[in-house]
Amino acid sequence: MTNKPWMDQSLPALERAGLLVAAMTRGEKLTLVNGHIGAKAPGRTALPDGALGSAGYVPGVARLGIPAQQETDASLGVANLHDGEGATALPSGLALAASWDEALAEEAGRMIGAEAHAKGFNVMLAGGVNLTREPRCGRNFEYLGEDPLLAGVMAGASIRGVQSNGVVSTIKHFILNAQETGRMVLSAEIDEAALRESDLLAFQIGIERGAPGAVMSAYNRLNGAYCGEHDWLLNTVLKSDWGFDGYVMSDWGGCHSGAKAALAGLDQESGQELDREPFFRTLSDAIDAGEFPEARLDDMARRILVPLFRVGAMDAPEPKTSDIPRDAHLDVAQRAAEAGCVLLRNEGALPLDRKISSIALIGANANLGVLAGGGSSSVVPWGGYAREVRPPSETVWAKYLRQRWLPSSPLAALQAAAPNAQIQFCTGETIDEAARAATACEVAIIIAEQWTTEFLDVSDLSLSDNQDALIAAVAAANRNTVVVLITGGAVTMPWRDQVNAILAAWYPGARGAEAIAAILFGRAEPSGRLPLTFPASEADLPNPDLPGKDVAKGRFDVAYPEGADAGYRWFARENRAPLYPFGHGLSYTDFDFAELTAFGGDRLRATFKATNTGARRGAAVGQVYLVEAAGERVLRLIGWAKLDLASGETATAEIAADPRILGRYDPALPGWRAAPGFYRIALGASAGDLRLSASVHLTGLTLPP
Repeated sequence: MTNKPWMDQSLPALERAGLLVAAMTRGEKLTLVNGHIGAKAPGRTALPDGALGSAGYVPGVARLGIPAQQETDASLGVANLHDGEGATALPSGLALAASWDEALAEEAGRMIGAEAHAKGFNVMLAGGVNLTREPRCGRNFEYLGEDPLLAGVMAGASIRGVQSNGVVSTIKHFILNAQETGRMVLSAEIDEAALRESDLLAFQIGIERGAPGAVMSAYNRLNGAYCGEHDWLLNTVLKSDWGFDGYVMSDWGGCHSGAKAALAGLDQESGQELDREPFFRTLSDAIDAGEFPEARLDDMARRILVPLFRVGAMDAPEPKTSDIPRDAHLDVAQRAAEAGCVLLRNEGALPLDRKISSIALIGANANLGVLAGGGSSSVVPWGGYAREVRPPSETVWAKYLRQRWLPSSPLAALQAAAPNAQIQFCTGETIDEAARAATACEVAIIIAEQWTTEFLDVSDLSLSDNQDALIAAVAAANRNTVVVLITGGAVTMPWRDQVNAILAAWYPGARGAEAIAAILFGRAEPSGRLPLTFPASEADLPNPDLPGKDVAKGRFDVAYPEGADAGYRWFARENRAPLYPFGHGLSYTDFDFAELTAFGGDRLRATFKATNTGARRGAAVGQVYLVEAAGERVLRLIGWAKLDLASGETATAEIAADPRILGRYDPALPGWRAAPGFYRIALGASAGDLRLSASVHLTGLTLPP
């Protein structure tokens, strides 16, 4: 220990990192800030020496006991696998957010972090928390919805879980990566107050609650400057205002300069083989030329080392792949899928009777598996995919555009749930055939799919491949039609009023079909609530036309007319009725909310009671919104409680409002300001179903950024 004092585990992480940096040569520090593709990169015939074969690799320094950084995607499980064995695929981020269950999010993060560690990884590129401003974004399924409080709380919980395993987690993509179209060139245009009150607040809450070791910068520009070399964003907001002491890594192919980016706050160039050139390799020359201070290189190395010490990666035991309890992890994935399923509509069809005699199951792949989202977050499941459709060309990026189905068959799951039922399966490719099958059965279940992926946005929110017409025809043939949506986000539903029930299952993960069957037959209670608004049409969006869709190449700007009022706040501000509001979700039982009471002073607290007035156990999700702030009409989620209640049971919940959500951000202060006056809150089952209100006087307060 005397020759390596930084290995003294009784010392704080920051002190250990400082001692280690003092012992490093310049070359060793430069090793830490230069990240590489961990797999076979373009023009490379072999893996980097020491790399496992994954998303990223940063060599270690054996002389000093610094391990290599083995980096794997992503929030939904261990992706980019090197061992060929597979991993446990969680349901999508939207499904996890739809659970409104912080403890479940932490458990899910703990599960994927355990698998990452067991497979030899010590950095997980998880923690996606970009708000859903653009419902057509192909990457929405990875994220946690449109509300900064819900997204930040759930992201923080997941990150805590990941990092409990000696694995550093990122939070990403910083900031306003709200669409995939033109993500490498667009400039997101928004004023500071609006950004602080929305997307930045989601990241701030996620960082406060999860303490991620790294922040990954976004590809896009913010108000003209690339996010990876944005001095105000990285140095002022993240590192100064928020006191973040970890490191900022670029996204792969998202670094655009060397000394300029490093001085602006970027600490590590990731996957530099995808950049125009390996920019951070020039930092030593810049130091020698007097263009870059060596003290900043010390700071970069220290920031990278601090989280490795803090989560225990510097002291972690050797990983053991055999330690992965597959069945237990699959159980976590199924419980997450069940908790995230949102029952949007139910006119008496559900739950299905287990003694049902005949079912028509309709869906192109419903006999094989459940669809997964595409891109870098795609998890290879245990045993491999049930189906994989490859794009015409297999370039370095095209491999991420494969459509994949996880081996969880809805047909097999329904057969297991109703063993005495005759199940007539048809793909639905021929609408007349599907209608005939529906006519002959007690119930028709349609598995409707919408594939979304990183790199691409959908052109509109309708279901592809004539599925809207299919659903309408089946509903006309059988009034007892149930639609299960396996989608990357919101979709429009011209057939909504023609079907009996609609279940939003998102991308439901490794045991998705089993979870869907459990909900349909009532073995699991539907308790999910929407983490984003379902618009009636694209015309109701702040940007009815997808920005940049007609731009062949080159930079373009994306304006956000909604400002801080993303999602449900926009619909309320503009008095537009959505198809389904944020927070909506039905149950198989009924709940009554009562005795909403608000307590004031300089902070706002509220209590309420929820009673299960129905015949079955279920989970009430009481949502509390700010509806008036010192004379200003608003609509903002300030807290919620998810209460598991037996029939007839009553429980009391308490929420404490984050004062930042009560007020406004004032750049002139700078900081948060909640004006003194009366504040009114409302309690309900969704942003569109507010049932009780209460008012309270606040003395007002200011908070730093």
